[in-house]
Amino acid sequence: MTESYLKIAQLKSVDDFIARLKTLGLDLPCDREILTAEQGSPLAEPIKIADFQLGNRWCIHPMEGWDAHLNGSPSEHTLRRWRNFGLSGAKLIWGGEAAAVQEDGRANPRQTLATPENRTGLAQLLNELRTAHRASFGCDDDLLVGLQLTHSGRYSRPWGQELAPRIAYHHPLLDEKIGLDPHDSSVVWTDDALERLIDNYVRAAGVARQAGYQFVDIKACHGYLLHEFLSARERPGKYGGDFTGRTLLLRTIIERVQEACPDLMVLVRLSAFDTPPYKTSRDVGQPMEHQHLLPYQYGFGVDQEHPLQYDLAEPLELLRRLREWGVAAVNISCGSPYYCPHIQRPAIFPPSDGYLPPEDPLVGVARQIHAARELKQAAPEMVLVGTGYSYLQDYLPHVAQAVVRAGWIDIVGLGRMVLSYPELPADCLQHGRMARKRVCRTFSDCTTAPRHGIVSGCYPLDAYYKKLPEAQQVRAVKQRLKD
Repeated sequence: MTESYLKIAQLKSVDDFIARLKTLGLDLPCDREILTAEQGSPLAEPIKIADFQLGNRWCIHPMEGWDAHLNGSPSEHTLRRWRNFGLSGAKLIWGGEAAAVQEDGRANPRQTLATPENRTGLAQLLNELRTAHRASFGCDDDLLVGLQLTHSGRYSRPWGQELAPRIAYHHPLLDEKIGLDPHDSSVVWTDDALERLIDNYVRAAGVARQAGYQFVDIKACHGYLLHEFLSARERPGKYGGDFTGRTLLLRTIIERVQEACPDLMVLVRLSAFDTPPYKTSRDVGQPMEHQHLLPYQYGFGVDQEHPLQYDLAEPLELLRRLREWGVAAVNISCGSPYYCPHIQRPAIFPPSDGYLPPEDPLVGVARQIHAARELKQAAPEMVLVGTGYSYLQDYLPHVAQAVVRAGWIDIVGLGRMVLSYPELPADCLQHGRMARKRVCRTFSDCTTAPRHGIVSGCYPLDAYYKKLPEAQQVRAVKQRLKD
C-alpha cells in the first residue's frame, strides 16, 4: 500500500498550501491572491512568439484526440472541446489536438488526422474555436492557434485496442512492458520509410496552413516516435547514434516544413527529461529493473549512472539547436503517460494502466517546474511554456502567476484541467477567482477511458460527460479494477 498523501482539496487556504510545500521541502513561489488583469497579473502581460504578440501568458496544451470520426473529421464531442478552448481566454492554443500525419500513426482509431482528406475538418475545428473566442472576448487578433503533428510510434493503435507499434529501436524495458518481440525487425523504421514519413509531415503542415493555422507543433514528447528517436543511441545509420544523429529526424522535419511553408511558424513540444519505465500495478509504483543496463542508454535527459534522476545537458543543447533551426518557442513536458505517469502527469488517483503514486504528486509538479526553470535560465532567449500545473488545483493560479513574475517560465500551460474547467484563465484574469467545484481533482478518468476504447472527457465533473452512456462504462472499468 501507499502513504496516504494529503489531498489538495483538504487544504483550505493558501497558507495551508504554503505550509504543505514547506513540509515537503519544496521550493515553489506562491502568491496569496489571484490577481486580475486590472490588478496587474503577470499572466495578463503580452509576450511575443516570433513576430506575433500574444494577449496573455495562458496556454492550452495539445491533448490526445479520442472522439473524431473514423475518417479523422470532428464529431460533436471534438467540436465542443475546441469551442471550450476558445472560451478559455488563453491566448496560445498549442495544437489543441494531436493530429496524426498518417493513418498508421494514430494513437487510437478516432484520433484526428492531418491529411488532405481532413482539411475541411481541421478548418471546422479552428472556426469553432475562433468564433467562440470572439463571442466571449470581442476579438481574436492576439490569439495564436496551431496544430500538433504527430506519429505515435511505439504506441500506435490505428485500428483498435491492439498495439501496432512502429519503433525507432528496440528498447529492452519498453519492449518487455508492451510485449514486443525484441528480435522483430519488421516494426523498426527503416531510413527509407522515414524519408516517406518526413514527406507526410511536410504534407500535413501544408494542410494545417491551408486550414488557417498559424503554426504547427512537431511533437517530440511522451514516448511517441520523435521523442523515442532522441534516445536512439543504439540505432545504426544516420538517424541514431550520437546527438547529431538522434536529432536529425526532428531537424529534417523542421527544416523541410519551413522550406515548404515559410510563412508558417514551427514550434516543438519536448519531453525534456525521462526515466526508466515503471511497472503497471495496483500497488505503489516501482521502476522496472534497470541496474543491469547501467550506464543507461535508453532515455533522453536522463542521468546515465542514476537514471531515476534527470540530466539536462542534452535537452539544453537541443534547445540551443532548435533556436538555430528557427524554432521560436518550446513547450516543456517530460516522460510519458504510458510508462511513468507519476512523473509526466502527477495525480493521487492513477489511470488504469498506471500504479499508486510513489511520491506526493506535489513533488512531481515541483520537479517539472524546476526543470523548466533550469532550461529557461540557461536559454533565456527561447520562449518556454511550462507543464505539470494541474495537480496544484485550487492553487494553480497562485503558483502560475508567481513563477511567471519570477521569470522561471514565460507561459503556463493547462491540459486536463481544461476538460473540467475550460474558463479557468478567463475567470482568473477577469474576476480573480476560481469556481472550486469545477477544479480538476486528477481522478484520471480522462486517461482510463481511452485506454479502454471509451470516449475521453471529465466524467466526474463535466455534466456533458456525466450524461453520456459511456459514463457507466467508465464506472464499470474502475469497479473491475477495484475488485
